[in-house]
Amino acid sequence: MKISFNWLKEYIPVDLTPGEVSRILTNTGLEVEGMEETETVPGGLKGVVVGQVVECRRHPNADRLFVTKVDVGNGVLLPIVCGAPNVAEGQKVPVALVGTTLTMGDKKLTLKKTKIRGEVSEGMICAEDELGLGNSHDGIMVLDPETPVGMPAADYFHIESDTVFEIGLTPNRIDGASHLGVARDLAAFLNQEEDRIAMRYPDVAAFGVDNHDLPIDIIIENEEGCRRYSGITLTNVKVGPSPDWLQRKLKSVGLTPINNVVDVTNFVLYETGHPMHAFDADKIKGNKVIIKTLPEGTPFRTLDGEIRKLSSEDLMICNEKEGMCIAGVFGGYDSGVKEETTSVFLESAWFTPGYIRKTARRHQLNTDASFRFERGADPNITVYALKRAAILIREITGGTISSEINDVYPHPISDFSVTLRYQRLAQLSGFNIPAGRVKKILKNLDIKIVRETDEQLDLKVPPYRVDVKREADVIEEVLRIYGYNNIPIPNHLKASLSYSLKPDKEKIVNMISDMLASLGFHEIMSNSLTAGAYYENGRDYPADRTPKLFNPLSSELDSLRQTLLFGGLEAVRRNINHKRNRLKLYEFGNVYYIDSEKKVNVPLKKYGEDFHFALFLSGPVAPASWREKPSDTDYYVLKSYVDRLVEKLGVPEITADKEEIRNSDIFQAALIYRQHNKEIVRFGEVHPDLLERFDIEQPVFFAEFRLDPVLKHLGKHKIIYREPAKFPEVRRDLALLLDKEVRFEDIRSLAFRTEKKILKKVTVFDVFEDPKLGENKKSYAVSFVLQDPGRTLTDKQIDGVMNRLIKAFEEKFDAKIR
Repeated sequence: MKISFNWLKEYIPVDLTPGEVSRILTNTGLEVEGMEETETVPGGLKGVVVGQVVECRRHPNADRLFVTKVDVGNGVLLPIVCGAPNVAEGQKVPVALVGTTLTMGDKKLTLKKTKIRGEVSEGMICAEDELGLGNSHDGIMVLDPETPVGMPAADYFHIESDTVFEIGLTPNRIDGASHLGVARDLAAFLNQEEDRIAMRYPDVAAFGVDNHDLPIDIIIENEEGCRRYSGITLTNVKVGPSPDWLQRKLKSVGLTPINNVVDVTNFVLYETGHPMHAFDADKIKGNKVIIKTLPEGTPFRTLDGEIRKLSSEDLMICNEKEGMCIAGVFGGYDSGVKEETTSVFLESAWFTPGYIRKTARRHQLNTDASFRFERGADPNITVYALKRAAILIREITGGTISSEINDVYPHPISDFSVTLRYQRLAQLSGFNIPAGRVKKILKNLDIKIVRETDEQLDLKVPPYRVDVKREADVIEEVLRIYGYNNIPIPNHLKASLSYSLKPDKEKIVNMISDMLASLGFHEIMSNSLTAGAYYENGRDYPADRTPKLFNPLSSELDSLRQTLLFGGLEAVRRNINHKRNRLKLYEFGNVYYIDSEKKVNVPLKKYGEDFHFALFLSGPVAPASWREKPSDTDYYVLKSYVDRLVEKLGVPEITADKEEIRNSDIFQAALIYRQHNKEIVRFGEVHPDLLERFDIEQPVFFAEFRLDPVLKHLGKHKIIYREPAKFPEVRRDLALLLDKEVRFEDIRSLAFRTEKKILKKVTVFDVFEDPKLGENKKSYAVSFVLQDPGRTLTDKQIDGVMNRLIKAFEEKFDAKIR
């Protein structure tokens, strides 16, 4: 939000520099993100002075040029070649001296001493477009003959310079969204010890009704959406350009002047913070303004010419027959003030923030009015703002006020009641602020003290302070004006040490991140908000378990994610589109779900949140190299990373229960690891149909870990030291002829159940399939590593173990030893 320093000083006449004001505002909660020096004329006419043409003659070498001598007040007559047909001896003219930079639209011209057709020229006699004062180039500007020679042109044309603050307004500080709001904070800071400076509120005592020629009735049908509506009419209005002072003010805060009526409403908005709207009163059919909603799908043409389909929940300003304006958001095309308008109806209202916020999001409209209404405007300023605007319009347009103020306020909004305890203030701030200073700060912030004792203050907070409803909020107000930098730092620190057996989540995350980074992975971060369309008709992640937003910014951000998959696939697609097809990505993040069938007394308990992390692999395993043939990532590359991670997390892959995922719309082939019946990870190849939806043409492999059960397991996990084995391990290999349905996991599990003492490792090192082996048959070459930590194994022990294994394979799988 932009705030003009010159404009601000009209309400609080400070002798501070812009830099000092910037520091005060930032320290009191209105952070100044930037300052920009501006001038009413680009360049400020620096280097341009008033000169007098002492001599003027025809150029000897050019019929359309003149050679002049100009007195600029420095005792030297400057030779200047001029092409203007109206230049003449004795004129007072604006002269740009050598070295001056003139700004003409988007172009800049720096003057140099030069020769024009053989004649020396040391400056330039300027037309109004060359100075940025207008568009005319018919001739040079001729000034008042009484103007002193050598006078800076900036003084003659009353050029103003200004500093514009760019304030990063937080959503809770809508009270600071105006020049008066900023001035109030500045005054509160400067006057917290004594009354140094008084704020100047614009005087509306000149308001008065000229006649009663145009009464307009106001009917609020939807009192929930519109709590207060004030209006007034003006007639004999002459719509045209605004005066220079008004245009300058609007331009200083980045607004484009439109016409004098609309410009006044925008001026009052940036002055008081209260949005207003002006209607062409002749377009108000039946002389009635009705605040209500219209049927679903009603077409309405807005000021930008676009026809929008209304929702039955959109609050509208209507006449007897049709809608005229989307309340608090955007005006209508037909009812707006145009050049031919002669009668005006001014609106000053207070709309319920929820209505405005939903409508603005629904129609993707973000206006100055909706910005303020959806955060909470001041319901008690509507009449004041109306008087201020009516006085200005009457003054500028020559119109007359033709009705009393019609103020409909069926259910007045009360102040917030808050009690401030001095003991609580000292407890939260860490020291005692003098009671007199506290009361001074509260008074300057428009917070009324209705009762006070030695222990506490009973307060009434105005409703425009939507963020001050609790004692803690009032304490924050006192501290931000007092100055957080002024809070003394104690000489001692009070602290307590706490010990928890639970694993440190942050350390676990950092450990995993370090490990993955060392393996060549890159971390990504996706939005927790996602498109609900991803979950439609899904089996793995049903749509009815997806938490939906009531007021989404768009259909692409209308739900909370159930999984990290879709955000990761968006990142994969983006990288591939940018020619990065070798991808190793990981992400940590919360996922969300709703159990709509869960029977609970508190609806919020149906919602859940878990902490996950995910891996994404795609493309070649390694960069292209002359040393080895390229190979693409596959399921087993992903599995190797998953196994390393579960081992690192204290869940050895050998002890995990495994389950194949079938009938999945997410995976083509996948596996789940469980520990104590809790899912630890699911991983596999992403289904080609899903990749096609994301326009990804290469295979992607995905794993998603559930960290919450892992953290619970780690809380009970004990690290035990064991001395390395002193005796050698022995390896024996078997070639097993098996049915194709038998998995290696089945073989390994049976082996460890058969020999629990000295069998340490089981791996497969070859898989062979051939019709000669028999129908539906395959051969596994499996190695078994045996080791006894207490002694060297004998052949008899080894043969005994291997015979038991062979017998188990034969009985369980009908295996044949090849």
